[in-house]
Amino acid sequence: MNQITDLYVESNPNPHSLKFVANHLLVPEGEVYDFPDAEAAKNAPLAFELFQYDFVKRVFYMNNFVTVTKSPEVNWEEIRGTIKNHIKNYLETGRSLLDNKNETVKEETASSTEIDMKIIAILDEYIKPAVEMDGGAIQYQSFENGIVKVQLQGSCSGCPSSLLTLKAGIENLLKMMVPEVKAVEAEEM
Repeated sequence: MNQITDLYVESNPNPHSLKFVANHLLVPEGEVYDFPDAEAAKNAPLAFELFQYDFVKRVFYMNNFVTVTKSPEVNWEEIRGTIKNHIKNYLETGRSLLDNKNETVKEETASSTEIDMKIIAILDEYIKPAVEMDGGAIQYQSFENGIVKVQLQGSCSGCPSSLLTLKAGIENLLKMMVPEVKAVEAEEM
């Protein structure tokens, strides 16, 4: 039996993305899936369908939401209803968002050091909840020579205010809590 999906829309700091929030989990808690183009979405049927709209530039799944990033030339007022209805109709069919070929992004590796673990813990406790509220995610990549590398996903990828958030927020917090940190940089996906 297919469940009825309530879907509402939330804006976020990135004017080119919207967060479409369902009343139930769409992917398991803590898993993130970021699709920067249709090729990356070939094993994610909903994302692949959304890329059939020429104005869709990125799709991101996490917890109970789908974040869609559009091209700057199109206004949300013109397409919001179309995207919302497409996602709602898809979810109500009961089809899976992912084929079994997708893999979850894992942050911790066997070679994690004490500093890596400290940085990951700070990101998990202080940074991730705020980023997730805005329809995005931050993934720890590495720490080397005082530089923390992270990957911004979902609405954070390409957001005009992401550099300010990265430097003024994340970098300052990490420098204060982990003295070995000298800078934070975002890696492109």
